[in-house]
Amino acid sequence: MFQYCTGDISMSQPLASRVGLPEEPDLLKLPSSPSSLAQDFLEEELRLNAELDKLQFSEPVGFIYNPLKYALELHRNYVTRYCQGPKKVLFLGMNPGPFGMAQTGVPFGEVSVVRDWLGIVGTVLAPPQEHPKRPILGLECPQSEALKNIVLRKGSEASPDFQRYP
Repeated sequence: MFQYCTGDISMSQPLASRVGLPEEPDLLKLPSSPSSLAQDFLEEELRLNAELDKLQFSEPVGFIYNPLKYALELHRNYVTRYCQGPKKVLFLGMNPGPFGMAQTGVPFGEVSVVRDWLGIVGTVLAPPQEHPKRPILGLECPQSEALKNIVLRKGSEASPDFQRYP
């Protein structure tokens, strides 16, 4: 499920600088660099992700996949490359697909699209717990995401530079 939003989308100021992020492993810390839209976006994502981490679940929930933790390197590479200014369209996902963002950390990020079309590379770690039928293989995952064709059709007007699509 995704929402298709139109209009100029930009962030005016970093929010994470006003809110301290909890201590996390070094992998989750962003490298120091001059402030930018991509950096501000990543900081806000990590702040919100830290809030989500506080949620507690009971049975029947047994496995929680958080690609912004174990696939942060790929996600960071994607945001840094493509979140460079205002966009006309933004794809928002509510539930990472098992063969898309759950594998790559990239929204609607079916492996071949991320690796071959977007040119995003990086390391994906294993999450703390994996369901035996849903292992995280990162860019080595052989299955395809069901929404791949929808996103490619929407994005086919654009090059991988994504002038309209982040």
